[in-house]
Amino acid sequence: MSRNSILARQRKREKMVAKFAEKRAALKAAGDYEALDKLPKNASPVRLKNRCQITGRPKGYMRQFALGRVMFRDMALEGKLPGVKKASW
Repeated sequence: MSRNSILARQRKREKMVAKFAEKRAALKAAGDYEALDKLPKNASPVRLKNRCQITGRPKGYMRQFALGRVMFRDMALEGKLPGVKKASW
């Protein structure tokens, strides 16, 4: 599991991106790049990192389920993910 400080930083970035989303879109549409440059760095959606919602693991992320590969496997084997079953052929 990721350290709590890393997860807190990620949540802070997510809030900042949501807060400045409209302002960024308006400035981009107007072509005012100087004003865009004055916004906080963490207001940019590029700075977000996809992380597992349960463990915070940054690698092995499955976008469709918002889970890391380890948690996806555990939850799928326990039957907690509807429509997912182990393949066999």
